[in-house]
Amino acid sequence: MPAISRSHFSEIQSKSVPNGNDSLNEEQIEQEGFEDVTTSLISIPTAGRRFCRQFSEQSVDDIRLGHLFDADEESLSFTGKMERLPYKIADIKLAKSGRKALSMAEFEMPGVMRLRKIYGPTKPLKGVRLAGCLHVTAQTGVMIETLRELGAEIRWSCCNPLSTQDHIAAALVKAGIAIFAWKGETEEEKLWCIDQTIYFANGEPLNAILDDGCNLTRIVHEKYLHLTHAIHGGSEETTAGITKLRKLLKSKKLSIPVINVNDSVTKSKFDNNYGCGESLVDGIKRATDTMIGGKTVVIIGYGNVGKGCAKTLSGHGAKVIITEIDPICALQAAMDGYQVTTIAEACKIGHIFVTATGSTELIRGEHIMEMRDMAILCNIGSGQTEIDVVWLKANAIKIENVKPQVDIYHLPNGRAVILPADGRVINLSCAHGNPSFVMSNSFSNQILAQIELFTKKGQYPIGIHILPKTLDEEVAIAHLEYLGIKLDKLTPTQSAYIDVHPDGPFKPIYYRY
Repeated sequence: MPAISRSHFSEIQSKSVPNGNDSLNEEQIEQEGFEDVTTSLISIPTAGRRFCRQFSEQSVDDIRLGHLFDADEESLSFTGKMERLPYKIADIKLAKSGRKALSMAEFEMPGVMRLRKIYGPTKPLKGVRLAGCLHVTAQTGVMIETLRELGAEIRWSCCNPLSTQDHIAAALVKAGIAIFAWKGETEEEKLWCIDQTIYFANGEPLNAILDDGCNLTRIVHEKYLHLTHAIHGGSEETTAGITKLRKLLKSKKLSIPVINVNDSVTKSKFDNNYGCGESLVDGIKRATDTMIGGKTVVIIGYGNVGKGCAKTLSGHGAKVIITEIDPICALQAAMDGYQVTTIAEACKIGHIFVTATGSTELIRGEHIMEMRDMAILCNIGSGQTEIDVVWLKANAIKIENVKPQVDIYHLPNGRAVILPADGRVINLSCAHGNPSFVMSNSFSNQILAQIELFTKKGQYPIGIHILPKTLDEEVAIAHLEYLGIKLDKLTPTQSAYIDVHPDGPFKPIYYRY
């Protein structure tokens, strides 16, 4: 698998020129009156299966994936005419504030901006019709505009109904990018938005995917399977998405090559760890104004996300308890100084609960009924089924909305629990997600993945792949100067002794970091 050379990556070239392949542009928005799209009713099919709002994106995803694995089950489909719009957002008038936020994020994303400068002039993605489905945040916006600078045409939706930052969506539309996302979508609206990204303004379908949680890839495989022959590949951002892709691959129903960005070291050990730790606390405080110090916090899962959350919460003065199913992770947690026990025991003593696994049914009704009054239930895993929100809605005697994305569920036993974000990811639903700097690592991997897939079409067979370690190291290098970090160099003697090239890669593929 050939990699981009270190000398090429390190060469900073002149400022990139605008891409001429936009499906819409600022002049069109002003002259053709597209602002009306933000307030018009969207055309959503009503004859097909309706989605119950109490179920999450994860629950619906899992149900639909079950259909995908069973040919006898009904597949995801809409009936009726699907109207195609140039974009659909909350309010185009928010564009000015969104542009300011994007400019600030650019400064904190040195890796992504470096790739923009290196590859912008050569347009390695010219000819790519990229459909993306990932949280519409300032950090995502910087990546989207970089992908466009590299030559791609883009249509974009959001993988989470609560995570879109409306001012960012407006700024991107104002810049000529087709965005279909707004904060507070229903499940059906979310699927409608994804569907709007399949065909581009000229009538041509997508030929590349950038996904989070397998949302877009799943819909393409269920509803647009006939288009997969023209898709040169996709890239996936999350642990949960990779789990679903592996199910597809195992059942021999995956039809495109996919690069697993999640398991790049500069993603999983940085975004998942350092990023989630900081943004979790940000989300908890914005949602509940609670004090972390002195509280007992129960973290379900001690993977990369759980480790980062535990470290950050502990640093804020919390007593952290870990629950685990994996003996290695449990031993790691104990060696890091945390108490490790079962959720059945921990549910009785925790003030704050954090699910961090990407699994399902972790905090169930029997656990909730044992919790202290006003315990806070948070999810930073994928989707909504890590906490049994369906049980809560069915069994609460009263649901009290405190403010947007924060509800108190009053239980039959006289106690109550606080549920931020309706059980979805709290850091993106109640705050602004992971910090820009750590997302620069993740999104640099996404950009390199898209370059790999397009410039080496046919070299990646159908399946799930990871980026070469040399690119992982290049992503890290791209962020060192910003932090004032200097590297030592291997001497010829050292290089020969440990059998490592002076320019890397510095660790074998199996090294776990």
